[in-house]
Amino acid sequence: MLVLTRKTGEGIIIGDNIKITVIELKGGGVRIGIDAPVEQKIYRQEVYDRICRENQEATQWNLADLNDLSSSLVGRKTTK
Repeated sequence: MLVLTRKTGEGIIIGDNIKITVIELKGGGVRIGIDAPVEQKIYRQEVYDRICRENQEATQWNLADLNDLSSSLVGRKTTK
């Protein structure tokens, strides 16, 4: 892990197209700004961890549960 010290207004460049800037130091927290391409996904760590956990849980479906779900959808009329 790279550890850097930055002051308000100073930044870090990652690759050719991501810039992180320290916006404010306040109450023990740090506000940062991130300039990155729109197609680059950026998550807070706790959100990313939750997404990974929920994706993992989604792969753990029991086959019986899927069969029950499939049976409940058979014959169901769809509306447009």
